[in-house]
Amino acid sequence: MSQLVGGLMWLLHWLPFRAITGLGYAVGWLLYRVARSRRRVGEINLGLCFPNMPVVERQRALQNHFVALSRMLLEYGYCWFSSREELEQLVRIEGMQHLQALEGRPVILMMPHFTGLDMAGLRVSLEVPVVSIYSKQKDAGLDAYVEQKRLRFDTGIVLSRQAGIRPALKALKQGYRFYYLPDQDFGPRDSVFAPFFGVPAATITGLSRLAKASGAQVLPCYPRREQNGYTLVIEPPLANFPSDDVQQDAERMNAVIESQILQHPEQYFWLHKRFKTRPEGEPNYY
Repeated sequence: MSQLVGGLMWLLHWLPFRAITGLGYAVGWLLYRVARSRRRVGEINLGLCFPNMPVVERQRALQNHFVALSRMLLEYGYCWFSSREELEQLVRIEGMQHLQALEGRPVILMMPHFTGLDMAGLRVSLEVPVVSIYSKQKDAGLDAYVEQKRLRFDTGIVLSRQAGIRPALKALKQGYRFYYLPDQDFGPRDSVFAPFFGVPAATITGLSRLAKASGAQVLPCYPRREQNGYTLVIEPPLANFPSDDVQQDAERMNAVIESQILQHPEQYFWLHKRFKTRPEGEPNYY
């Protein structure tokens, strides 16, 4: 499996960005029509988050998301095989001064689940050492191959989610920048219900707890896909964060993520069951 996937990605990395854009449109158009169960999840999520948006506009947004997701998958060829110089040209960084101003201090880069997050993570690791957490692949061979590709520039550390948060916290204190994705539903443990586009969502409190334990500054960031590549947008550090109230911190984090999503809604990952965990007595949306 790893050889097959690797060979396909190697071939794709030779294609210009505009070719990947066109190919991604075709693949996304097809996936939108055949991936019915995931399309249903996206329809529910968009309906909950944008109830006042006409149905036809939500359908268009979801189809555009399938296109963005397909392009992301095809772009792994760039992540795995492009040179350092090619990646620097392909992914620009806006707001790098916010990260540079915190040299010598612990930093958490808060990255929501946008379709360009892997490209952006690899790119920022060419500037500063980065630690990140990933979910293991079911195929052990593919998992090892992907991990090797993520580490090919020797600019960071990747840790499995099963290892827990302690190794990441240790790396953060050693000077690594923590590339942290805190916006999915991991169940009720270590979570609070905080509004996400007005809907109570199980929101992990890890960002607040990690920032407090390490003294880290939190810089929200997100990738923006454009005609000729990506721009990784790094925003100023959150002022007065964390507070003494994890509920308030979770609500603030979700509000920041909402503002980022509204810039390019189709590039956010809508196919995750974000509202799977419900407050007691509420029905299952999915």
